[in-house]
Amino acid sequence: MLRQDSLVQPFLFDDLDIRGSIVQINDAWRAMIDQRGYSPAVRAILGELTAVTAIMSANLKQAGRLTFQMQGHGPLSLMVVDCTEALNLRGYAKTDASIAGSTLGEIIGDGRLQLTLDIAGLDQPYQSLVPIEGDTVATVFEHYLAQSEQQPAALWLVANGDTAAGLFLQKLPGAEQRDADGWSRVTQLAATVKPDELRNLAPTDVLARLFHEETVRIFTPRPVLHRWPADPEKVKTMLRGLGREEVESVLAAEGVVEIHDDMSNHTYRFDADAVHELFAAPDAPPTQH
Repeated sequence: MLRQDSLVQPFLFDDLDIRGSIVQINDAWRAMIDQRGYSPAVRAILGELTAVTAIMSANLKQAGRLTFQMQGHGPLSLMVVDCTEALNLRGYAKTDASIAGSTLGEIIGDGRLQLTLDIAGLDQPYQSLVPIEGDTVATVFEHYLAQSEQQPAALWLVANGDTAAGLFLQKLPGAEQRDADGWSRVTQLAATVKPDELRNLAPTDVLARLFHEETVRIFTPRPVLHRWPADPEKVKTMLRGLGREEVESVLAAEGVVEIHDDMSNHTYRFDADAVHELFAAPDAPPTQH
């Protein structure tokens, strides 16, 4: 039976000054990719990006909206994952019809990673743009965190059509003074985690299996969501902005005006009657017969 929970489980090695998180996104991940038709390779890479976005959103010092965008010149040309401070996720991948290869380098090619952080009260969102360095999503973010936060981090990520999951560790500034061997020991233990364990075991069971000889403080887990209801009024406003002539030309050519919201995964269709109603004067008197 498919699991229905989605959560981020934070934890801390009290004696080592090393923090971590386990993320398991189940129902929210399946809803996010529902009817997308992604290949297994694309699902895997987008799922890994989704998992790490949830982890990093949950770790933000200031609550905000976090968006990661990977863009390259391969058959997978774009991936975007957006996460609110409530850990409400959405995202999508833009791909060619055929995908050859399985690694990030083979599929996305050379490219860049962009972070956008929108915090209430700031005049403009914070943005960071770096080259994609690494052949997996995990190594890309390990490089990114080492450069941006000046602290080593380690990631293990896995995703398929049912679950996107990951294990995250980060060395805090006082770790060397607490235990000079602590980071090496903990990352070696973490590296023994199996993909099936990350996907299927409860986070507390994963921690017990990997770190039973360490002191681990487990915090309250945070739920992860995918709740982006349809917003037809926003789409109607956009179509009115395009103008009646443009919208009716699409209607004449296609027989229907169809708009797909890639990020939230909703499709909006307007037939001739709907287009007529869209541009009808709101206070016009009814037609007399």
